[in-house]
Amino acid sequence: MRFIDLRSDTVTEPTPAMLKSMMGAAVGDDVYGDDPTVNKLQEIAAKKLGKEASLFVPSGTFG
Repeated sequence: MRFIDLRSDTVTEPTPAMLKSMMGAAVGDDVYGDDPTVNKLQEIAAKKLGKEASLFVPSGTFG
Protein backbone atom coordinates (compact mmCIF):
# COMPACT_ATOMS: atom_id res chain seq x y z
CA MET A 1 0.00 0.00 0.00
CA ARG A 2 1.29 3.47 -0.90
CA PHE A 3 0.70 6.23 1.63
CA ILE A 4 0.16 9.85 0.68
CA ASP A 5 1.39 12.45 3.17
CA LEU A 6 -1.01 15.41 3.20
CA ARG A 7 0.33 17.16 6.31
CA SER A 8 1.83 20.05 4.39
CA ASP A 9 2.84 21.19 0.93
CA THR A 10 6.44 21.08 2.16
CA VAL A 11 6.43 17.26 2.21
CA THR A 12 5.10 16.74 -1.31
CA GLU A 13 6.67 16.95 -4.75
CA PRO A 14 4.82 18.24 -7.81
CA THR A 15 4.34 15.90 -10.75
CA PRO A 16 5.77 16.82 -14.17
CA ALA A 17 2.26 17.86 -15.27
CA MET A 18 1.92 20.12 -12.23
CA LEU A 19 5.30 21.72 -12.94
CA LYS A 20 4.31 22.34 -16.56
CA SER A 21 1.06 23.94 -15.43
CA MET A 22 2.89 26.16 -12.92
CA MET A 23 5.38 27.29 -15.55
CA GLY A 24 2.56 28.43 -17.83
CA ALA A 25 0.40 30.07 -15.17
CA ALA A 26 -0.36 33.78 -15.33
CA VAL A 27 1.03 35.36 -12.17
CA GLY A 28 0.89 38.62 -10.30
CA ASP A 29 0.98 39.98 -6.77
CA ASP A 30 -2.47 39.63 -5.22
CA VAL A 31 -1.53 42.13 -2.49
CA TYR A 32 -1.55 44.81 -5.19
CA GLY A 33 -4.53 43.35 -7.07
CA ASP A 34 -2.28 42.09 -9.88
CA ASP A 35 -2.94 38.31 -9.70
CA PRO A 36 -5.29 37.46 -12.58
CA THR A 37 -6.28 34.12 -11.04
CA VAL A 38 -7.31 35.64 -7.70
CA ASN A 39 -9.05 38.51 -9.49
CA LYS A 40 -11.08 36.04 -11.59
CA LEU A 41 -11.96 33.98 -8.50
CA GLN A 42 -13.20 37.12 -6.73
CA GLU A 43 -15.24 38.17 -9.78
CA ILE A 44 -16.89 34.74 -9.95
CA ALA A 45 -17.64 34.74 -6.21
CA ALA A 46 -19.16 38.23 -6.33
CA LYS A 47 -21.34 37.29 -9.30
CA LYS A 48 -22.54 34.03 -7.73
CA LEU A 49 -23.38 35.81 -4.47
CA GLY A 50 -25.03 38.77 -6.20
CA LYS A 51 -22.51 41.21 -4.75
CA GLU A 52 -20.62 44.15 -6.22
CA ALA A 53 -17.24 42.71 -5.18
CA SER A 54 -15.69 39.95 -3.10
CA LEU A 55 -12.46 39.29 -1.23
CA PHE A 56 -10.63 35.95 -1.18
CA VAL A 57 -8.95 35.09 2.12
CA PRO A 58 -7.25 31.72 2.80
CA SER A 59 -8.94 31.23 6.18
CA GLY A 60 -11.66 32.69 8.36
CA THR A 61 -9.11 34.62 10.43
CA PHE A 62 -8.00 36.88 7.58
CA GLY A 63 -9.87 39.77 6.03
